Amino acid sequence: MEMNATYTSFVAVGDSFTEGMSDLLPDGSYRGWADLLAGRLAALTPGFRYANLAVRGKLIAQIVDEQVDRAAEMGADVVTLVGGLNDTLRPGCDMGRVRARLEEAVERLAPSCKRLVLMRSPGRRGPVLERFRPRMEELFAHVDDLAARHGALVVDLYGAHVLGDPRLWDVDRLHLTAEGHRRVAEAVWQALGLEPQEDWRAPLPPEVRGPWAERRLNDLRFARQHLGPWIGRRLTGRSSGDGRPPKRPELLPYNGPSA
Repeated sequence: MEMNATYTSFVAVGDSFTEGMSDLLPDGSYRGWADLLAGRLAALTPGFRYANLAVRGKLIAQIVDEQVDRAAEMGADVVTLVGGLNDTLRPGCDMGRVRARLEEAVERLAPSCKRLVLMRSPGRRGPVLERFRPRMEELFAHVDDLAARHGALVVDLYGAHVLGDPRLWDVDRLHLTAEGHRRVAEAVWQALGLEPQEDWRAPLPPEVRGPWAERRLNDLRFARQHLGPWIGRRLTGRSSGDGRPPKRPELLPYNGPSA
């Protein structure tokens, strides 16, 4: 990639990972890696424009049906597409269908922009990751294949050991912390050919684990406050994003966060 490349616009497509959960701002909204990246790109280019169409809880079919055509019509320099992981976490996941819809999205987006960016999503180390690892790796192998065929970039977050560290994940164990999002923004920044500002793969300091009883209490709190409601939504066919609009539906000048 050309170092110090110039980009004038950016559209983000996807689910909660791209919406920015759980990088919470004081006003109750979410920031996230895409906003951070947009802010840094905007600092380089006057009039830089940014749209974020991502909505939490969306499956790949919903991303394709609700976001992809809108993104393609915007004709941005950079489009990021991250989707399919929510599908892999569902018991009845049809991986053939997931692959087909993801391919449909890439085929529509790749010709519409100067640079399409795909990702191998990060995964928190633990039993949930191990249970769904085969599906995730099948999805990521397809991402690699699509990128090779359509000239897209792939940012390998899954292969970065540090992004599996539980300390970079929120208490819901599904979404990155602010520090995790900051590292993802740097990873995409570098993938776009811009001058590295830090080593986003750098490990965290050695962990000091709390007492066994405290850790078990945290597990129980997680199950009650997060895992139970998540399972309930899966069983009833509901989503945390039902009825929720994207936070930045139009490609407009951006003067948001830059650090």
